[in-house]
Amino acid sequence: MDRSQKADLVAELKNVFADTGVVVVTRNNGLTVAQSSELRTKMRDAGAQFKVAKNRLALIALEGSTYQPIGDLLKGPTALATSEDPVAAAKIAVEFAKANDQFEIVGGAMGETVLDVNGIKALAELPSLDELRGKIVGLIQAPATKIAQISKEPAALVARVLSAKAAA
Repeated sequence: MDRSQKADLVAELKNVFADTGVVVVTRNNGLTVAQSSELRTKMRDAGAQFKVAKNRLALIALEGSTYQPIGDLLKGPTALATSEDPVAAAKIAVEFAKANDQFEIVGGAMGETVLDVNGIKALAELPSLDELRGKIVGLIQAPATKIAQISKEPAALVARVLSAKAAA
């Protein structure tokens, strides 16, 4: 990799760190190409990214960003999972780590908050942004549905009483 390619990679990583909601640092010792491709596909489908970058270049890109404290985690063969949704990258990484022994979660950060492995696992258990939006829509619609049911119930009760009187 020549100097201009390194500069491009650092600039790309700086943009990623500026636009992301969470960074999960992982260690992938011995993942096959097929497993790596599967992980990247899952990440992409969830709206996240998975990048393997040289630690030295990642450290340069971290300088001046809110994620600078995770620089201590970048030792050995690491990779970075990132997403704008604070839950997506963590959720996919934790699920993948459960199924693959070679894939290990080292830690990460959400904004300026540095997270250890347990913090990433706790973050993965939270509902995603889309799930929360669905719940909010359901909560907003629930009162209108209840009002409609209550308003038609007295009329149905009167109709049942009249029907019973007519049958007798």
